Amino acid sequence: MPNQIPEETIEEVRKANDIVDVIGEYVQLKKQGKNYFGLCPFHGEKTPSFSVTQEKQIFHCFGCGKGGNVVTFIMEMEKFSFFEAMEHLASRSGITLPETVKAEGGSLSEENQSILTAYEWLTKLYHHLLRFTKDGKEGFNYFKQRGISEETIDLFQLGFAPNDTSFTAEFLKKKGFHEQVLVKAGLLSLQNDNNITDRFRGRVMFPIRNHLGKTIAFGGRIISNGEPKYLNSSESELFQKGKLLYNFDLAKKHIRNAGEAVLFEGYMDVISAFQAGVKNAIATLGTSLTLNQAKLLKRYVDTVTICYDGDNAGIEATFKASSILKETGCKVKVARLKDGMDPDDYINAYGTESFQNDVIKASETYISFYMRYIKRSYNLSLEDDRFNYIDTILKELAMIDNSIEREYYLGELSKEFDISVDSLKEEMRFYRKDKVQNKDKSEGNRYTNNTNNHYQTKKLLPAFLNAEKQLIAYMLKDRAITDKVQEEIGAAFNIDAHKIIATHLYAFYEEDHPADVSNFIEKLTDQDIKNLVIEIAMIHTDENISDKEINDYLRIIRAETNDIATIKTLKQEQKLAEQQQDSVKSLEIGMRIIAIQKQLKNSK
Repeated sequence: MPNQIPEETIEEVRKANDIVDVIGEYVQLKKQGKNYFGLCPFHGEKTPSFSVTQEKQIFHCFGCGKGGNVVTFIMEMEKFSFFEAMEHLASRSGITLPETVKAEGGSLSEENQSILTAYEWLTKLYHHLLRFTKDGKEGFNYFKQRGISEETIDLFQLGFAPNDTSFTAEFLKKKGFHEQVLVKAGLLSLQNDNNITDRFRGRVMFPIRNHLGKTIAFGGRIISNGEPKYLNSSESELFQKGKLLYNFDLAKKHIRNAGEAVLFEGYMDVISAFQAGVKNAIATLGTSLTLNQAKLLKRYVDTVTICYDGDNAGIEATFKASSILKETGCKVKVARLKDGMDPDDYINAYGTESFQNDVIKASETYISFYMRYIKRSYNLSLEDDRFNYIDTILKELAMIDNSIEREYYLGELSKEFDISVDSLKEEMRFYRKDKVQNKDKSEGNRYTNNTNNHYQTKKLLPAFLNAEKQLIAYMLKDRAITDKVQEEIGAAFNIDAHKIIATHLYAFYEEDHPADVSNFIEKLTDQDIKNLVIEIAMIHTDENISDKEINDYLRIIRAETNDIATIKTLKQEQKLAEQQQDSVKSLEIGMRIIAIQKQLKNSK
């Protein structure tokens, strides 16, 4: 709970973790004016509606309504408790929480926490065996022969599991772990005769870490005879390979800096590429790229370079991956490898400099790859196949919005098949027309989403409601304005939620807190009120607002309050007149009520 940690420590941790930096580790943020915008990590969207303000240290999504400060974000993103979020942020900023502070429960079950601890022990054990023992020499030599340095072995915590059926089981039993839990976690295997054996024996080990750098699974490669060649931990609540990317924890900061991710197929490709200076290297976990993985990448970058094996299987996998990435809105580039090689082979054969310059930096565009890929399906010596190929390419070119890019590839087609660019343009125009019409429809639908409704609703707010929201927005950033409002109207706002916010804000300033909306929302317990405060805090305010403008807001609020009070009084008088069977007086009062209501309606 929040009160377990001293308030000054909470404040120190919060201020040490700039919200733009922290959220930037999860979302690709782009500055627009004073705020930063990106794709919301809490709901699916293709148009950014997720806003972060550095000045106020808060975030708000105009699409799904989620908002908060840096602590709230980590709690939502990681499904952490308050304590776990504080622990994570404190560790991130080099702050030590007081020893007297203890966690009361966590977001992980006791079983999952036990599994994480087991993986942590085994990561250290297997790495130690590889680096410093005779038993691990075979594994160490394997990596050295593959060109992997000791520094890289240490960075990736590569290891070796001895070819012993009970070594791991005995080690973990001595540490107090239950065999059933370890079997469920995929660290041990239950045989048909009910014997429990080591799952990864005789393999070099690749720890698979989550985005926080915690080992949640292993990949093991056999280095002698045996099948399967590669073996992963079984899937579990902690390890779902379709949602993870290998090396993402180490690569994500380099991905942000480069504005690009390089996607590989296997562990060794990533490790070799990382060692070769391609630090933004990640890979799928033995499966094809999934939509979840593509969406994860899109949150971080606009561009993904695919560097799969150069053989037929690799080319087919590249096409599938590029299609999924394009579906999420990523720009795709494709690295070409010679003679059907894989990235690891290429680096060993031609060196790191050639890999960086001649493969990664020389990547071709998606359209160039697509033309090369599709061409394999046609016999271009046949006239009919030539026309079908050209038609297929024109359909793809019609999807490109950039007119210069379209013109370039039309020129390439024109030269290759000796057809005028004008004829190709004329043919493509039909496909382009369909594409534009479909885009217009989707754009029309897009303007009905929550983000745009938010702005439309804002414009249609009644005058008093706008006045109350604007006034609270200024109160959140200026104690002097709050003092004036408290003196003038107290909590006499017309909206109940606004009364609650004002009351909390008066108490917040009376405790001598400086104006700080990020700190203020920590004091609120009602999530709906928190969300409303954040939404109001995102409203644009002028740096220097005049007393006249503040007084105008107060006047509008008072007028609404007075009119509502007057109507209430008149209705009581009308009821009394009806009881006294004074129909003339009742009618007169009714006319006055209608006139005031009409005036209120016109003011809105």
